[in-house]
Amino acid sequence: MHRWLRKDAAAAWGFLLPSGVGFALFYLIPFAIGVLYSFMNSPVGGHFVGFDNYKNLLSSGSFRKAAWNTFYFSAVGVPLNLGLSLGLALLLNQSSYLRTWIRTAYVLPLVVPVASIIWVWQIIFDWNGSLNAWLSYFGWERVDWMKSNGARYVVIIFYIWKNIGYNVILFLAGLQQIPKDYYETAQMEGAGSFRQFYSITLVYLTSTSFFVIIISIMNSFKVFRETYLISGEYPQDRIYMLQHYMNNMFQSLDIQKLTAAANVMVIGILLIVFCLFTIERRFRRFME
Repeated sequence: MHRWLRKDAAAAWGFLLPSGVGFALFYLIPFAIGVLYSFMNSPVGGHFVGFDNYKNLLSSGSFRKAAWNTFYFSAVGVPLNLGLSLGLALLLNQSSYLRTWIRTAYVLPLVVPVASIIWVWQIIFDWNGSLNAWLSYFGWERVDWMKSNGARYVVIIFYIWKNIGYNVILFLAGLQQIPKDYYETAQMEGAGSFRQFYSITLVYLTSTSFFVIIISIMNSFKVFRETYLISGEYPQDRIYMLQHYMNNMFQSLDIQKLTAAANVMVIGILLIVFCLFTIERRFRRFME
């Protein structure tokens, strides 16, 4: 038995080895090199300068603006996405008819190419787009949406529309795993809808919600591709994100600021995930 277990473990490691090598070559090693470059004054023939690159980064007005815009976008977009996706999942879970007919609608943004999506959104929010056409029809002035203060909210709407379908699928899977007997027992004991939602639904959706929150935060940091295609390298100030800053540093070959900004963003994401783990653990203990 011991020999069989050893052979099984060896086979497992053999299957994992190619993926591990690829992950190390394309992720771990480049990340380690990026951390090293962030403490150098030049990637070629440079010398160690300590935290000077990080000091220059934090004193940069463009970096602070990008960091604030990214934080604001995630702080507003992620809760809205979670609330809407959970509410839609609860609605669909109550009606199999709606779940069957709306399934294509909330899965469609996941399969449509980004270039096609951007083209549609440009048709809607362009100066000569359909939205401004309707505004002009009702006597309102045209708005250059992607160059106004409302650009931030356009991107938030786009982020919610693109990611809500995946969250709905996850929440639906979690809701369908909750035994209906618990709700029937709660109704017999006089528990109202809010009490059932708080004491049963949220408790059994803890793991699912935790996973959805992490995925939503990660997706909020990936909105650069869409905003870049819509607005270019230097978009309106309120949608100038950390990814725009790093992309501009890459194009100017300022590797020191690029790697320092990337490391700061990684540290921020790790802190957020650590806080979420702590909150999820304490919530479980409280509910138990």
